[in-house]
Amino acid sequence: MAAHRKPRQRPASGGTARTAATIALAGAATATGFDGTGHAEPQLTPGQVKAKVDKLYQEAEVATEKYNGAKEKAEAAGQRLKDLQDQAARTKERLNSAREDLGSVAAAQYRTGGLDPALQLALSDDPDRYLENAEFVERAGNRQKAAVGRVRRQLREIEQLRGAAHIELTSLKSRQTELKRHKKTITGKLGSARQLLSRLDVQERSRLGEAPGTGRASRSSTGPRGSLAAPGSATAQAPNARAAAAVSYAYQKLGSPYVWGATGPNAFDCSGLVQAAYRSAGVSLPRTTYSQIAAGRRVSRSELLPGDLVFFYAGISHVGIYVGNGRMIHAPNPSAPVRVAPLDEMPYAGATRVV
Repeated sequence: MAAHRKPRQRPASGGTARTAATIALAGAATATGFDGTGHAEPQLTPGQVKAKVDKLYQEAEVATEKYNGAKEKAEAAGQRLKDLQDQAARTKERLNSAREDLGSVAAAQYRTGGLDPALQLALSDDPDRYLENAEFVERAGNRQKAAVGRVRRQLREIEQLRGAAHIELTSLKSRQTELKRHKKTITGKLGSARQLLSRLDVQERSRLGEAPGTGRASRSSTGPRGSLAAPGSATAQAPNARAAAAVSYAYQKLGSPYVWGATGPNAFDCSGLVQAAYRSAGVSLPRTTYSQIAAGRRVSRSELLPGDLVFFYAGISHVGIYVGNGRMIHAPNPSAPVRVAPLDEMPYAGATRVV
């Protein structure tokens, strides 16, 4: 009788072993983030969130000023294109009129059989009026030459206008492409900032919102309408009536929301607030921070007076209106309305007195 042997148990190998190993490795990858999908980002402290959000807002503001500049140039190119089109239309009307004059002369020649005017006069039955008619024909000939000359000039002018319009249209399309690019950058930065802030609870977001440079100014610290620096005192210290009017306008807009690209009357970005304030005082300022800093006389920090424009960051990407006592009114970012804030809230870059 043959001996019965107990089947030897196979080691875990082959497909079963591979499956187990795959599952184990997948679990390890999920736990350690090797696959880049299951790994959760480290929990950020409120302070780290604030730092990241502030950086995103600052980067968005840089893009906003570039957007504002591109928009200003696009609007200028659009206006130049419209002016050229209007000018071309007027020239076309003059061309049509000149062609009608030329057509009248041609029709008259056709009706007379195309004979030379001198021969026609020589054969006339009224020789007593020969000289008078000869003068008339000379005038008619000059009129014909003038009509032809006008047609040629207007054709050349229309061709030149078309060339200039093509250049402006190309410029306009380029600016519109630039606008879309900057808008995409802005919305991306602001979206990232919102995602970061959404990680915090309401109390943490509120605390960050009351911190300098990150959110809404506390009404208890600024007083009614954010009046840390009294409006009357600030306007009295302004160097002239127009600067005082700009400061007064800025005080009236305290609490208005920040909206990138906005120039009022109910929402602003930083350079939009400055432009609107001085526009109310009868002073036209450029649209962007980069241009506004060159729109007046540079003054040192020790010389600052209410109404002076104060600029921040190395790239001159933020601006406010000085109101005295080391403070300014500015439109900070989407998390904060127009408010009074200290100059030391951001890296100071310089100041300009525009009037």
